[in-house]
Amino acid sequence: MKAKIITIDSRNINRKEIKQAGEILKKGGLVAFPTETVYGLGGNALDARASGKIYQAKGRPSDNPLIVHIADMDHLESIVQEIPEKAKILAEKYWPGPLTMIFTKNEKVPLETTGGLDSVAVRMPNHPAALALIEAGGGYVAAPSANRSGRPSPTTAAHVAEDLGENIDMIIDGGMVGIGIESTIVDFTEEVPTILRPGYITQEMIAECIGQVNMDKGLIPENEHVRPKAPGMKYRHYAPKAPLAIVEGEENRVIHTINHLAAKAQAEGRQVGIIATDESMDQYRGGIVKSIGKREEEETIALHLYEVLRQFDQLAVSSIYSEAFHTPKMGQAIMNRLLKAAGHTVITVPEQNEE
Repeated sequence: MKAKIITIDSRNINRKEIKQAGEILKKGGLVAFPTETVYGLGGNALDARASGKIYQAKGRPSDNPLIVHIADMDHLESIVQEIPEKAKILAEKYWPGPLTMIFTKNEKVPLETTGGLDSVAVRMPNHPAALALIEAGGGYVAAPSANRSGRPSPTTAAHVAEDLGENIDMIIDGGMVGIGIESTIVDFTEEVPTILRPGYITQEMIAECIGQVNMDKGLIPENEHVRPKAPGMKYRHYAPKAPLAIVEGEENRVIHTINHLAAKAQAEGRQVGIIATDESMDQYRGGIVKSIGKREEEETIALHLYEVLRQFDQLAVSSIYSEAFHTPKMGQAIMNRLLKAAGHTVITVPEQNEE
């Protein structure tokens, strides 16, 4: 089976094609679609068999919960036991948007969708095609990222076709996504709301709305030995085919170190990929250099992260070295994905006076 690909103009949704995609979902099929974060692989969230198909298509572990996408706040009330007041405040501020919230589910949501948990993750995407598809498909669409499990998430329809084109029914091509990394996840089943996955909406932004919000201990760098609470975060994600290492330290010394590693690899007949920025890429002397964006415009780094990792797959490099991106707003989310992609392989360059 080869997925049918339809192109949607988000400014002028073709309702006939969206209705066709919705019928596929209602019949238990799978449709990949764009959101503002990454492309999602959609199935009927209330159909246990459809959720099973999602796991099978992705090669995804069955204890990794699926996020239920909705298009109407009223639909949230019918699948959870309670909506805490603070969650309502966040929804008012950030839905539709790149925010997922976890609640105690009711019997309407099958355990196959929630990875066997009594809680359910829910979000309302901020993308016209996604919202139209959710409505056409019955109101509840389970949708993890539309890639093979462990691979970099898809930010274009071509990425979806590369990974899943033979395994699903339809791909809705809505062009490049707007953010490029997955939504922030906040767990409201805890006494104090807890961030299980960082994203575009930061801890500071959430705290401004609802007060105290904790960060899952497994996400804090000093606690890397602690397993994150979110089941999906215990698996290797976002990984390119070649081994990836992050080089951290003072900028000039990072560039010097990566140049040295690239020269050594080339002397051994190996080609390496280098992830740089617009500001630094001209300072590299060897390897295949790709700019991920501008440090002064950190949203561009998030947007191009997965795309650059996939480009290096196509170039079949033997290894990849990346600068670190501890940027002011999205740095935590970017580094969370980059560290997972690297399997937490970090080369720390000592300062001059430490040698």
